[in-house]
Amino acid sequence: MLRSIAVGGAVTCATLAGWLKAELAEAAPRLRPPGALDEKAFLAACIKCGQCVQVCPVQAIKLGDLAEGVGNGVPYIDARAQACDFSCDATQCVLACPTGALSHLIDKKEQVTIGVARLSRPEGCLARQGKGFKGTARGADYKGRLRYPEIDRWKPKPVAEHPYDLDLCDLCVRQCPIEGAIRLEPVSTDPADKRRTPVVQASCVGCGVCEMICPAEPAAITIDIKVTGREPKAAG
Repeated sequence: MLRSIAVGGAVTCATLAGWLKAELAEAAPRLRPPGALDEKAFLAACIKCGQCVQVCPVQAIKLGDLAEGVGNGVPYIDARAQACDFSCDATQCVLACPTGALSHLIDKKEQVTIGVARLSRPEGCLARQGKGFKGTARGADYKGRLRYPEIDRWKPKPVAEHPYDLDLCDLCVRQCPIEGAIRLEPVSTDPADKRRTPVVQASCVGCGVCEMICPAEPAAITIDIKVTGREPKAAG
């Protein structure tokens, strides 16, 4: 504990002295919780209280460690490990934030966002290969959880306890919590061609469920971080 206090104090002093700058955090961008301000404004507003972590129903929000410099103690989401499943409509973490670092007003639309999904590794996508999928999406040892509305709308269930038997893999579409945010489209005009490609729609909120549930390793679909006024960045 004393070592952590000492290192934390050193990081704080270095930041105040100007040796560490906010740009360091942007070098390896992170997915922030729903409704996060633009990165610099978010880092300035977040007081690292951890309230968003406490209220997240699927424990998707984690706090950065000392290796992240000024990002130490700042909340982030690792979608591959545990996505924000958006079942709470992105209200709990936003309402818990005491400083406005997370806000429902930032996107100026009905639904707050985290980022946007992208088929970053099309060669690994089972649907594009015309293949099905049988078994648990991430294996028996995977610890992630997801709410399955057809089973229980409110209680998250371990992904490892939910096996699939699909003629054509459509997990990114099937488990997306935002209806119509991803759809499968034919790869060719041949009616006998089973291959389909995931196409991300404008309604995508970047929750990361598609990245989390993708059975390919590494994931064929990933989340790019929204950056106000600029193109989205790939998450670090």
